[in-house]
Amino acid sequence: MNNATARYIHGHHESVLRSHGWRTAENSAAYLLPHLAPGMSLLDVGCGPGTITADLAARIAPGRVTAVDTSADVLTRAQEEARDRSRANITFAVADVHALALPDDAFDVTHAHQVLQHVTDPVAALVEMRRVTRPGGLVAARDSDYARFDWYPRVPELDEWLVRYRRAAQAAGGEPDAGPYLAGWARSAGFTEIGTSTARWHFTSAADRRWWAETQAERVTRAALGRTFLADGADEDDLHRIAEGWLRWAEHPDAWFTVPHHEILCRA
Repeated sequence: MNNATARYIHGHHESVLRSHGWRTAENSAAYLLPHLAPGMSLLDVGCGPGTITADLAARIAPGRVTAVDTSADVLTRAQEEARDRSRANITFAVADVHALALPDDAFDVTHAHQVLQHVTDPVAALVEMRRVTRPGGLVAARDSDYARFDWYPRVPELDEWLVRYRRAAQAAGGEPDAGPYLAGWARSAGFTEIGTSTARWHFTSAADRRWWAETQAERVTRAALGRTFLADGADEDDLHRIAEGWLRWAEHPDAWFTVPHHEILCRA
């Protein structure tokens, strides 16, 4: 990432990639799918481990996807995903959304999932996404709203986790509550035709709760997020206490966790 982008506090530990690898076009980009058709060209910004990317590539084949991310290491994972799924219509490149080395009007669709919350200038990012999208094409973005994460039971350690996460994300230059800002950012970027929608992830089965809790606990104790919490004044005991809180929450038979998302579809 260059100076225009926030520090990505999640990092790319296996627990993060495992969590991101759960994402599909169906559970994370359903709002966009009705607008895709075979033969389209699509840019996937911040593609991560590439599971959504591969799904989108299947939808528009024989059209082509260009998938970019700021991390060369995570692009290796995305390339493996594409090979495993025989998706030969994807090209990968390291790139920063604020300065895409791509021509104007190059894509029918430009897509970004959970990206704008991590950049310091989301309006500039949307301007650049608009630049590379052909007139009449679509720019699609989806981001969560950490301030409105909700769960039951109200385990105190999860409240502490959320306070620490939002503070750390903002200190790193991002906006963890990005979802509600998307439409306004798009308008500031020059879009006039902006469609909005909302969606959510909801973890309620025993298996889903356990998976979600384990990935979050590992992020706190083993990944870059934990180191960020330490720099913010936490100690190792705090990290393990928060992780244990996640696991204790998952064991409650009536537990659930909801992650709300906002979505925009903008006509270039």
